[in-house]
Amino acid sequence: MRKRPIRRKKTQSHWNRTSFSLRKGIFSVIMGVVLLFFFIPILTAFGPNVITSASINDAGKNISNEMFVTMMGMENKYFSQALPEDYEPPSITGTLFELATSINPEDPRSLLGRELPGFALFDGRIIIAGEGVDYTQMPVESAPPMEVLLAEREAANERLEEMEKMREEMAGREKLENVVHIMHAHNRESFFPELNIEDTSDENLANHGEVNITLAGERLGMELAKYGIGAVVDTSDIGAKLNNRGWLYRDSYRMAREVLKGNIEEHGEFEFYFDLHRDSLRRERTTVEINGEKYARLLFVLGGKNPNSEKNEDLMKELHKRVEENFPGLSRGVFEPRGNVNGIYNQDLSPNSILIEFGGVDNSLEEVYRTVEVFAEIFSEFYWDLNENLTEGDEG
Repeated sequence: MRKRPIRRKKTQSHWNRTSFSLRKGIFSVIMGVVLLFFFIPILTAFGPNVITSASINDAGKNISNEMFVTMMGMENKYFSQALPEDYEPPSITGTLFELATSINPEDPRSLLGRELPGFALFDGRIIIAGEGVDYTQMPVESAPPMEVLLAEREAANERLEEMEKMREEMAGREKLENVVHIMHAHNRESFFPELNIEDTSDENLANHGEVNITLAGERLGMELAKYGIGAVVDTSDIGAKLNNRGWLYRDSYRMAREVLKGNIEEHGEFEFYFDLHRDSLRRERTTVEINGEKYARLLFVLGGKNPNSEKNEDLMKELHKRVEENFPGLSRGVFEPRGNVNGIYNQDLSPNSILIEFGGVDNSLEEVYRTVEVFAEIFSEFYWDLNENLTEGDEG
């Protein structure tokens, strides 16, 4: 007769082990989901190529010197001694949260910008605020459709005739050494007072193929020549080049970069690079009266996502300070756009590269020219002071 197997009762310790394994499995699943929420945004941020050497290099550019030293100090405490006394390392949890959600816990605008339409326009960093300037007066970069940008519009021919006369006058002058390169990534940006347009409610309509910001660039080159500073002024029709390539308006700086590099190959390196624009803000925010004359206010724009940003920023601060000392209220300050913007503006090509907004859609070229004359005088003083200091340093 076969004996029946003896069934042993499951002990309490067995149930405890089973319960622990179950809890461990549930915890692992939950942590796996949480980690996915953290790592998926990080990976997708690098684009379709996931992680490449180029993407890692770009990410590294956003790490400040202090943060890099802090990370090194985690392994070797001696590195931490190089940090400023008042430096506080960023919160690890806050940094991870921002990477996962694109929300900065210390900046509520990063949350509001996702929920309120148009709020992202006010994102960015005001490095120096000019008189009466706040986040509601930051530059607005219109992005007109290509058919709107290239549309034929009537404009006052007087401005073109005036510029032609000035060109003839400058033609006989002595050739100066090229110091400054002037160009216009958004070359068709124009001004309503110079166009025969009845409805001026749409800022995108303030564009023209000839009467545009390039006239201000040519005028700046002529004014600099009066102070012994040579300039190459590029008036390429970036808009037409974009259309020929089938590129979009957002590719303007990419196209301008090609043009700029071509000029460097032809003329050699320049000491300073100016990219002139006009703002899309309206008249009350881009105009100032000084000594009974109306001027188009200027604004210095920094591309913070480039390795030269600190030196670019120092240059803009200095020029802003000098402008304000002589013409209070003329400069709107120094601003670094952030968010869904170019963020470089080709300023990575030189530590002496700046983007300048001259006035807005409602300013006349006469008002812009007044500001151009002022800026040329201020810059020339800065340039010759800089050269004098360098000469004295070499002699010492």
